Amino acid sequence: MAAFAFAHAHAAEAPYPAKPIRIIIATTVGSGPDILARQIGAKLTQAWGQQVVIDPRAGASGMIGAELTANAAADGYTLWMATMSHVIATTMYQRLLLARDFAPITQVASTPYVIAVNAAVPANSIAELIAYAKARPGEVLYGSAGQGSTPHLCIEAFKSMTATNLLHVPYRGAAPALTDLMSGHVQVSCVAAPAVQSFARSGKLRALGVTTLRRTPLAPDVPAVAESVPGYELVGWYGLLAPLGTPKNIVNKISSEIARALKTTEVQERLVSTGAEAVESSPAEFTKFLEKETLRWGKVLRDAGIKPTP
Repeated sequence: MAAFAFAHAHAAEAPYPAKPIRIIIATTVGSGPDILARQIGAKLTQAWGQQVVIDPRAGASGMIGAELTANAAADGYTLWMATMSHVIATTMYQRLLLARDFAPITQVASTPYVIAVNAAVPANSIAELIAYAKARPGEVLYGSAGQGSTPHLCIEAFKSMTATNLLHVPYRGAAPALTDLMSGHVQVSCVAAPAVQSFARSGKLRALGVTTLRRTPLAPDVPAVAESVPGYELVGWYGLLAPLGTPKNIVNKISSEIARALKTTEVQERLVSTGAEAVESSPAEFTKFLEKETLRWGKVLRDAGIKPTP
């Protein structure tokens, strides 16, 4: 018995991390969370000498990734790069709420979204898109990352504020929605800035409006949607969570290391180059932020009558 107690105590005191760490992204490869998770993962590997593996688990508006994280061992070796889409989805499903059923670690970054159109759409501004959609009620298709995702609510809010009728086409993640936007299968989408920048430069799509209330240095050539639709605003975010019950010392260690990484010029420049901005927060601050986000988007979902797809 004494030998068992000694072995157990020794294991509990083993330095963290002692093996590779997995960061789940509940989206597809090439999406904003994937890009940011790889940047953060590289810094953690550099600091701790342990490989950080990115594990894409797209589907069900992020609920697959949420389930996988929630059911993982609470030992600090499974993390989740969650987004505003996921707080919306879990609120919509009313289970696995981010502030209640996980261990929040830190917010990592914020990013504007961009309302973009396929290059063949004859609209070069938000005003022209509104006119184009009003002339074709129910005919203009918009793609999203799934029912209840941030891109879904982004365009639903746009529709409500502009009295337009665009038809929703949900996808299993942001990347396939972006692919079909570029190929012309859908005409419009609301895309996170980290994923849209290079495609806009290539000429495959046209960025019409950024969703911050005013123009942002993260997308300096794109006017704010609010310039044509007063009051329109939506800002995305990315944050890291662990399974509920993960030891506080491990949560704090991860949070502190990410805070150090976010202060480096290297990471800040990389984030800006992909359309995101570093946001540092403690586990307690991130928890309060998630509680507010849950209340905010819960009201939006109820007011819009948006429910999970049967």
